[in-house]
Amino acid sequence: MSLETISWGPNDPVPEAPCARPLDQIRWCSCRATRQHPGVDIKLLSVADEDDAYRINQAAAAAEAPDIPFWSRAAFDARVHQPWPGSLWEFFIARTDEGTPAGLLEIGFPQLENTSTSNIQLNVHPDHRRRGIGRALYAHAVERSRAHGRTFLIAPTVDSLPDGPAFATAMGAAPALAETRSRLDVADFDALELRAPVADGYRLAQWTDHTPDEYVHDVAYLDSRLNVDAPTGDLAWEAEKVDAERVRENEKSILSRNRTAYHSGAVHTATGRLVAWTLLTCPNDIRWQAWQQITIVDPEHRGHGLGLTVKIANLTYARSTRPELRAIDTFNASSNAPMLRVNQAMGFRARETWTQWQATI
Repeated sequence: MSLETISWGPNDPVPEAPCARPLDQIRWCSCRATRQHPGVDIKLLSVADEDDAYRINQAAAAAEAPDIPFWSRAAFDARVHQPWPGSLWEFFIARTDEGTPAGLLEIGFPQLENTSTSNIQLNVHPDHRRRGIGRALYAHAVERSRAHGRTFLIAPTVDSLPDGPAFATAMGAAPALAETRSRLDVADFDALELRAPVADGYRLAQWTDHTPDEYVHDVAYLDSRLNVDAPTGDLAWEAEKVDAERVRENEKSILSRNRTAYHSGAVHTATGRLVAWTLLTCPNDIRWQAWQQITIVDPEHRGHGLGLTVKIANLTYARSTRPELRAIDTFNASSNAPMLRVNQAMGFRARETWTQWQATI
């Protein structure tokens, strides 16, 4: 794979590739694209850069999926300063030679599982695309990932805009997982007048934000099953090992992003175990929209319609305190036919497809 050369600042010695210096020793670097492109300065994101970084991501998101409300500034700050449990993130901002903020690179390094993989989010402001900035940021992502001992890079693109897939292909990445974003118009859901009573032998449990202690270990087990049961395509990705402590840390992370979490589950009455579980997260400053997160049923309890039951119940539960909710978005692997059927039965309709790309570095 051919990548632009990264040269370090004038007061720093040029390191041997890959750069293994600790992040706190990196002051800045100058990434010069090919002679057909202007120079690009890339540096570690500082507090002084965060307004610019937020605007870059906001502009990129508006170009890619304009119907999805963008994070609030508070949620963005939490993303930068309070990463999800079990992960380390580095953020770099790219500026043109004139000092104009032009791109943002976010690199996630899982610490507990998937320690050979980096997750990257690379956004170039629409006004500065096709000038070599994306290539320079990608080269920096490769450099930092190698410094962390990573072998694979994973990054998403939206298929409806050709620039992202074309860029990923040019960087030598391969499509590893196709995903579908679907949206539920709550008015369409109401028109269906769905009924999904809890099957005999089960009862409904519901809560907001903090999982009751009696269910926390069951939630951890079900959460751990997600990447076992859901398709991951050709991604080099192993299932997360979630325990009760990690459940609690995830709950704190959701709250730090100014979101309310609505949970519904099915309890097996004979054992008292939570055997099905679904989660909606709702931004508190964008009260009309929510994200459908995990829905999973213990394999031993499938075939009773519990997935559809808990999803319908959870939407009703969320609306009991959020009557203004009118749209719910979700991502599913495009090959996950059972979950897509459940969503379609509720009124979800596909909006666009995305691809998770993977590169071996």
